[in-house]
Amino acid sequence: MKSAATSAVWCDANQAYLVAEFSRLKLRLGAEHDERMVATKSEAAQAALPAQAAIDTLSELFGLSAFERDLLLLVAGVEMDAELGRVCAAALGQSQALRPQATFGLALAALEHSHWSALAAMAPLRRWRLLEVDDSAGLVNGRLRIDERVLHYLAGVNYLDPRLQPLVSPVPAPQVMGETHRHICGSVVERLREPSPSSPVVLLSGDDVDGQADVAAAVAAQLHVQLYSVQAEDLPSASAEADAFGVLWQREAALLSAMLLIHCPDGSPSKAVAHLAERGSNPLFIAGRDVPSCKRATIRFAVNKPDGTEQKQLWQQVLGPATARMNGTLDGVASQFSLSARAIATASAGLRDVPESGSQADSALWNACRTVSRSRLDDLAQRLDPVAGWNDLIVPEAQQRTLRQIAAHAKHRLMVYQQWGFAGKGMRGLGISALFAGESGTGKTMAAEVLANELHLDLYRIDLSGVVSKYIGETERNLRRVFDAAETSGAMLLFDEADALFGKRSEVRDSHDRYANIEVSYLLQRMEAYRGLAILTTNMKAALDVAFSRRLSFVVQFPFPDQPQRELIWRRIFPAATPVEQLDYGKLARLSMSGGNIRNIALNAAFLAADEGSAVGMRHLVQAAYTEAAKRERPLSDAETKGWI
Repeated sequence: MKSAATSAVWCDANQAYLVAEFSRLKLRLGAEHDERMVATKSEAAQAALPAQAAIDTLSELFGLSAFERDLLLLVAGVEMDAELGRVCAAALGQSQALRPQATFGLALAALEHSHWSALAAMAPLRRWRLLEVDDSAGLVNGRLRIDERVLHYLAGVNYLDPRLQPLVSPVPAPQVMGETHRHICGSVVERLREPSPSSPVVLLSGDDVDGQADVAAAVAAQLHVQLYSVQAEDLPSASAEADAFGVLWQREAALLSAMLLIHCPDGSPSKAVAHLAERGSNPLFIAGRDVPSCKRATIRFAVNKPDGTEQKQLWQQVLGPATARMNGTLDGVASQFSLSARAIATASAGLRDVPESGSQADSALWNACRTVSRSRLDDLAQRLDPVAGWNDLIVPEAQQRTLRQIAAHAKHRLMVYQQWGFAGKGMRGLGISALFAGESGTGKTMAAEVLANELHLDLYRIDLSGVVSKYIGETERNLRRVFDAAETSGAMLLFDEADALFGKRSEVRDSHDRYANIEVSYLLQRMEAYRGLAILTTNMKAALDVAFSRRLSFVVQFPFPDQPQRELIWRRIFPAATPVEQLDYGKLARLSMSGGNIRNIALNAAFLAADEGSAVGMRHLVQAAYTEAAKRERPLSDAETKGWI
């Protein structure tokens, strides 16, 4: 029916067949007198059909008896054939000036094989909302109305019911799919093709929301049906409305040859989802992170994002010959980002035409991945624009080596974990987590910026006030959203002042202590399982939970800079475009302040000089230094500023 409905030939033949059927009904009502001519006309119309007529398809789909079929045609004919409407009015003894109508009593008297059960509430005509009865005049004499969607279907116009259009949307078949998901598709198709009076509910759990939709769409395509999706929160919750939605959808599934996918973002289906699953018999997909079973028969498949190796294969598939211009960047992309096949297909758009230059191709690929995966995390954390490089970071050599080790771990994870087999020894602890400890202004945040720049990653600062909640379970839910989004985007997470969030677990004295400890335990588990790069900063290393510290990949202590380091910071603090005059960096280095304080002093001095219209000099710096010291409530000693001016 679906393919034939698009044919103009079928549409014309279907219309002619309806006209012939209406003539047959007129004969039953006594308006036609040449029974042979009516029969010949009907046979010719049926023979001209290149595929089954809409009324016959509908009758098969909903199991209509011959009487129910003719009753539906009679009510449709009153709307579509003016003459048939006049015949019905005459048979009922109604004035021609009134709107014509058909009644159940008229059908019982005039049509063959009539039976009273045709209009029972659970019989097909009323169960599937094909007909409605205006029972103000009683069931027998009440006017019968055909649903507009059904009327158009009989005329050869097949479309999604307008009442469902705001809720459900079509899902196209995937452009690209990994081998793991293809195997799942094959298993689902095999199960759905097994003969059964009721199709099982297919539960798709896991972390790949796009992949779950792609699997369902691929299954639908193999079964030659169209997949539609709906969000669980959009389903009606009231029982009567849920029943109406379920009936309408099951009718649409039959008329459109369609299947439904319900997205449950929070994992647990609502009552509306369970109601729809348990009341229906059509194939149904329910997707979410951890979807529980329902009373109806179910089959479950885990649909997770492709691992690094499979992501690389997907990139090679979508890029084709352009892969050669990526200069080995695919390893880094596949290890750093956790993208679905759909996201990879989206990010690859336009990359086939990248310039021949290897560096430009690498940059285009990396930026495409960052862009396509950025949106979810932008709503949950503050994105920082990393500008600092290795030359801007003044820390001791030991700390420099550790920071470069962190960068090396991030760059070569795919090789070590997948190609060299370390992931086969266990999936725990494969992420990279580092603690940056030290006083304020010693370079912890700058070091995170340097790593983000080196690795070409987005850097996000987690706002603790937006994560920690007084409501039980809400903190864990917020953190889960942050970690899930970060794993997708490949971003670096920066937890500033992490001791406030990852503090020591306390002795349980009341329910508040119990739930606070649950939050910390949850964080420990997520940090250990997190596959991305997380940077935690603290001014109070001793405040961190010991168990948490053990799970860290790196701990970098940022010491207060000594005088030679402070002098180096002063020499590099001013941009090349800043005019300076006769600055004595040796004397400036005697000022016992951290790099963050030095930056504040340099910036304040630059504004003072700009206000004077002169270059930055020592007089501006001493004034700015006293302002910074007052802010810290630690007066400067004479020895620190002696000889500045």
